[in-house]
Amino acid sequence: MANQHDELRPEYKREDLGQGVRGKHYEEYQKGTNLVLLSPDVAAAFPTEEVVNETLRSLIKIAQRSKPLSGSPSSGTL
Repeated sequence: MANQHDELRPEYKREDLGQGVRGKHYEEYQKGTNLVLLSPDVAAAFPTEEVVNETLRSLIKIAQRSKPLSGSPSSGTL
């Protein structure tokens, strides 16, 4: 339920907050995102999103070229 009595806390002053900009992040929001939280040990190996994406694309290519093992329960593709 929304707060019916919406006031700033005493430690905040409206003039300190500045002016909001309507639609500031609209374009980025429209693009959409898929955020994934990496474990610290994995994040250490992949310092940037570019490195993560490049590595995952390489892994996808390898997986697509691999033949499924005979008798394996799943033989789906990526």
